[in-house]
Amino acid sequence: MADVMTQPAPAQPQEGALSEPFVSKWAARYRGATVEDLDPPAALSLNPSDPISLALLSAFERDYTHLTVVDNDTRALLGYISIPQLQSMLEEGRVKPEDEVRSAMVRFRRRGAKYQIITMNTPLEELEAFFAGAATNGQKQDFAVITDDRRRFVLGVATVQDLEEFVKRRPA
Repeated sequence: MADVMTQPAPAQPQEGALSEPFVSKWAARYRGATVEDLDPPAALSLNPSDPISLALLSAFERDYTHLTVVDNDTRALLGYISIPQLQSMLEEGRVKPEDEVRSAMVRFRRRGAKYQIITMNTPLEELEAFFAGAATNGQKQDFAVITDDRRRFVLGVATVQDLEEFVKRRPA
């Protein structure tokens, strides 16, 4: 699993473009907390050849909104399935429950893209910036794939809602 990538990293600012630094709205509540403090559930990964019905069942059983998709043999991260998007695709008839996950997954681009690594040790300020789009060229993110430092293993998935729940539990 040598070439696993996680999240898109920031693009270089265009010449002459003003780039304002990200300001965390919850920094005072983090107090040094990291992604590990969110206590994210273990990742549930599927293979591209798994049926969509398995993805739906697995997500509903665990109340997950995103599932990672990994290679059958190498376990390399290939992409993800967004359950809300998958439900829309089913309703519109674009996919069927017996179709393979590969027909509905969002693939991570491997060529020309740099990725921000999110690990259990990533400070919550960085995770917030990632969700806000500060680390992804203005593109807001709903979730982050959490990997080990060397990007070999998918450890979990953190969502914007996880971060918001953490802040609600922390006194000001």
